[in-house]
Amino acid sequence: MRSGSLSMRLGLTVSLMGAGLVLLLATLAYLALTHELENLARKGLESKMEQIEHSLQQDLNTRDISARPHSLLDLVMGHDNFYLTIISAAPANTVLLSVGAKPQEPLLLDFAAKQTLGFLNWTDGRGNQILSASSLMRLRTGENVQVLLSLNRSDDQALLSAYLRSTVIALPLLLILIGMGAWWLVQRGLAPLQQFSRVAGKVTTQDLTHRLKVDNLPRELSELAQGINVMLDRLDAGVQQLSQFSDDLAHELRAPLTNLMGKAQVTLSRARAPHEYKLALESSTEELDRLARIVADMLFLAQVSHPAARASFTTVNLRDEALRVMELFALSAEDKGLSLNLTGDAWVKGDRLMIQRAISNLLSNAIRHSPQGSGISLQVQSHDQRVSLTVNNPGPGIEAQHLPHLFERFYRADNSRARTEGGTGLGLAIVRSIMSLHQGLAEVSSVPDGITVFRLVFPVLPTNPVVTAER
Repeated sequence: MRSGSLSMRLGLTVSLMGAGLVLLLATLAYLALTHELENLARKGLESKMEQIEHSLQQDLNTRDISARPHSLLDLVMGHDNFYLTIISAAPANTVLLSVGAKPQEPLLLDFAAKQTLGFLNWTDGRGNQILSASSLMRLRTGENVQVLLSLNRSDDQALLSAYLRSTVIALPLLLILIGMGAWWLVQRGLAPLQQFSRVAGKVTTQDLTHRLKVDNLPRELSELAQGINVMLDRLDAGVQQLSQFSDDLAHELRAPLTNLMGKAQVTLSRARAPHEYKLALESSTEELDRLARIVADMLFLAQVSHPAARASFTTVNLRDEALRVMELFALSAEDKGLSLNLTGDAWVKGDRLMIQRAISNLLSNAIRHSPQGSGISLQVQSHDQRVSLTVNNPGPGIEAQHLPHLFERFYRADNSRARTEGGTGLGLAIVRSIMSLHQGLAEVSSVPDGITVFRLVFPVLPTNPVVTAER
C-alpha cells in the first residue's frame, strides 16, 4: 500500500504534538489557578476566623452575642461575600447570630451538629460555590459556641469561567497557527529533499555531471548530500571507464577480425591449391589464438575484480612463488642470455595462483624488453607495514608520460611492437586487479636507457605465520 505524503505526516504529527502540549498547558494552568484560588479563600477564612475568635474572647457571653453583636458585625459588614453563623452548643443548634447566610441550610446545620473542625465546600440553591470553615470556641464564661464562617466564591467562579471561555476561544486559533507553522517548518525542512529529487531525475547514464549543492544544508543532510555526490563521482568514473573499455575492446577485436575476414575473402576469391588453404588456416589460427587469449584475460579480470575471490586466500611464501615462476621462464631467459637472480624472503596472505600470475606477467615483460646478455633481479623485502616484490630489468626504459597509464586496460606504450609480439594489452591491468584484490598496490618507475622497476606491494601479515603452508 502506498504511504501518504511525508510532509503531510510530519505536519500532522507536529500539529498533534503541539495541540496536545497546548491542551496540557491549558489544563495545568486551570488546575493551578483553581488550587491557588482555593488556597487564597482558605487563608482569607482563617484570617477572618482568627479575628472573630479574638473578638469572642472579650467579655462576651452567649446573651451578649445575640443582644450586642456590633463588634462581630463590624468584622463581616461591608464584605458581601462573607457569611457568619454562630451556634450555641447548649442548647444544641441554637442560632445566636447569623449574617448573610441562611442558618437552616441543611449542610451547614449538619456540619455544625457534628461540631466538625475544618473546611466544607458546598453549593447553595443559586449555584454559588461556598467555602465554609467551622471552629468550636470557648468563651470566657466557659460556654462553647460553634462558629461557621462562609465565603461566597462566585467571584472565583466567574474568574475560572472567564478563563475557560478565553481558552476555548483561543485554543482553535492556536491550533490553526500551530498547524500552519508546522506545515511551513516541514516544507522548509524538506526543501533540500526536493533538490535531491530534481537532481536524481536529471541523472542518466548519458549525463552523470549533476551534483547536489551542499551549501546551507543542515549537517545531517549535508553529510547525505556529500555521500551522494561521492557516489555519483564513482558512478561517473565507472561509466567513463566502461565506455573507454568498450571502445578499447572494440578496437582490439577489430584488428584480428578484420585480418580474419580479409584473409578468408582473399582465400575464397579463387580456387587454390591445398597447401595455400593450409597456410590460410594456419594464419587464421594465430589470429583466433589471440582472440581467445583476449577473452580469457577478460574473464580472469572479471574473476579477480570480485571480492568473493578472497575466500581462497592462504598464507603464501613470496620467495617460493617467485622461484616457481623463474623456473617457468628459465628457457626463455636462457635464449636471450639473461640471468635471473632472486633475493629476500617474506610471507603474505593471498591466492597462490594469482600471485604467480602477477609475477609471471611482470617477469615476461622484463624478459621481453631486456637487452640480450643482461640480468634481471627480483627482490623480496619486508617493511614496517608492507611486503614488496620488485622486478628490475635494464633496457630502453619507459617515457614518463606513459607511466601513469601502464596499468590501464589495452594501454600500450609502443603499439606496433606490442601487436607484433602478440600481447593483448591486458597483462599489467591483470597485475593491478590482482593487487587490488589483495589490498595492495602495483607500482612502476623507470629511467630512460636505465633501469625499469615494477613493484608489487602487499599488506604485512598481522602475526608471524605458522610455517606449514604449501611450499
